[in-house]
Order: sequence, then structure tokens, then C-alpha cells
Amino acid sequence: MEDLFEPRPAIYWFDFLATILIGNICFTVVRLIGESNQPWGIKLALLALPFLVCCLLYYRAAMFIHELVHLRTGTFRGFRLAWNLLCGIPFLIPSFVYYPHLDHHRRKHYGTKQDGEYLPLSHQRPWQILFYLSQSLVIPILGFLRFGVVTPLTWVCPPLRRWIHQRASSMVMDPMYIRPLPTAKIRWIIYTQEALCFAWLASLFILAWVVHRRLPYPFLIQAYATGVAIVFLNSLRTVGAHRWTNRGHEEMTFLEQVTDSINYPHRALVSELWGPTGTRFHALHHLFPSLPYHAMPEAHRRLMAELPADSPYRETEEKSLIQAITALWRRADAATRSAEKSTSRPPAQNAA
Repeated sequence: MEDLFEPRPAIYWFDFLATILIGNICFTVVRLIGESNQPWGIKLALLALPFLVCCLLYYRAAMFIHELVHLRTGTFRGFRLAWNLLCGIPFLIPSFVYYPHLDHHRRKHYGTKQDGEYLPLSHQRPWQILFYLSQSLVIPILGFLRFGVVTPLTWVCPPLRRWIHQRASSMVMDPMYIRPLPTAKIRWIIYTQEALCFAWLASLFILAWVVHRRLPYPFLIQAYATGVAIVFLNSLRTVGAHRWTNRGHEEMTFLEQVTDSINYPHRALVSELWGPTGTRFHALHHLFPSLPYHAMPEAHRRLMAELPADSPYRETEEKSLIQAITALWRRADAATRSAEKSTSRPPAQNAA
């Protein structure tokens, strides 16, 4: 397995640059079709394919943020810069918003309140799953407000800075998560990336006003629709990444953390679309967090070929994302019914 742990820069560069380039072309095609004089029925028919391809490619490009967090500090500096300039800043997901992901891999934090990427979905009402997915509709707007409005406010109102960093600067699931304060070095990275995001948004509005004398409404509508699709895809993937069996307060063993996570090795052509850059092998990722994404299919194949038949790792496989989400829904429904039954049961009478 040792031969699989070295990330290959050429693969990262080619994959990301080709993905973001073709994604940009598809985004432009959608925009041109939308601005054409064709009837709306024809427009929608022509828009469907390039919009879908654009969303899938932009989603793949965005998910390289996961790799950046796990690459060794001080390595891939050029790639980190290129990703932020070509994807992170324009998509309003600069790499600093994903730094708390490392808490998800700390053995004492996983599944607890220190883990912002975990919710006890198996023990909550099923509608909580739908509520989490529905947040896709507002997250792109919140991202715009975070960097277009709140960022400059923190420059003139320093007390606001601390609250924004702790409560509104992380790509997490748990809205109650409080992010630890950064070190001096990380703080300057955050300031720089925030400023670039604000400059990007400001330049869009200034350019649109200078050239067209109006706000870029068509671009904003397209960007919002694309953002919703990307966030929804990622939310679906996230719901299917774990079994969410922890109740949110007890510490889990490493083995429990791995078996609480899920791999999707089957139907690679489909699963790679919703689980790109290795994210479809989430249990494997928790087992070996530093394993580069391009080595995951081979690593999983070797493990399944060499591990004994009773290895707990074999329990991490699921056939499809739909099957895993359906199973989660049933667990949540069963847990809810059980809780309601126990609370409605009359108290036992004391023996005479």
C-alpha cells in the first residue's frame, strides 16, 4: 500500500484544469443560449445538457478543496494558489472555510460537538434530512452576503470579526458549530482570501454597471441556479457519507468511526459524478486520510482482496447512494417511533 500514498502533481493539475476549463465553457454556453432570441421552450431544451455538465464539472472542481486540506503543509503551493484563484475565490469557497474539516478526522472529536461535519441524523426525525438538503436553496445567498456584505463590515467593526470567524466562516453541517480562533499565520491567510472574494464580487458589479449600466441580473440568476445544484449534490453526497449512528456527544472508537462511514465502489461511472475526487470512498478516507484521491479505487480493491472475510472494513460498502439514504431514513423513522412510544408509555405502578 505504501506505493499509493504519494500524490501525483500531474494528475491533480490535469484533472483540475481540464475540469474547470470545460466547466467554464459550458457555463458560457448556457449564458449565450439564455441570452438568445429563441422561444423559451427551445431555450430550456437546449440549456438542459450544458447546464447539467457545467454543474457536475464545477462540483468536481470545487471538491478539490477536500484534497487541499489533506495534502501535507508546504506542498502543492502552486496548485493551492491556482485552485483558489480559478475556483475557490470565484465560487466564494476559499480554502480557509474548509480548514475545520480536520476536526472531523480527530479521533476524539468525530461525531461530537467539536465536529462541525456531523449530525445525529439516525436519531433525529426524518424531516431533518430534508431540512438539511433544503438548505441548498439559501447557502449560495449566504455565501454572497458573507463575502460581499459582511466582510467589509468586519473591516470597520472589529468586534464583529470574532463572531463571524466562529459562526460564519466554516463549510460545516452543524449550524451550532463554533470554530476555534485562528493562529496569526492562518489569520492572514483568511484576511487575504476574504479580501479577494470581496474584490471579485465588487469587480463583477462595477464592470456590469460600467458596460451595461445595470446590475448583472442574468449572470446572478445563472450563478445562483448553478450554486444551488452544486450545493445540493454535495449535500446528497454528505448525507450518504456516514450512517450517523453517534448521538452527538459520546466519543467513538476508531473502528466505530470507520464502520460509521461508507464506501461506494460500485457503478464507478455514476458514483464518480456525485462523489468526485475520492469522496465516494469515505470509509477508506477515514482509514487513510492522507491517501490521494487518484489512488483510492486501487487501495480499496487491494484491501477487499487481502482482508479476511470477517474484516469490519467489508461492512463499509453500500451498493448505491439511494440505498444508503433510504436506509438512513428508515433508521431515523424507527428511532423516532421508538422514542415516541417510550415517552407515551404510562409510568409503571409501584407494587403494593
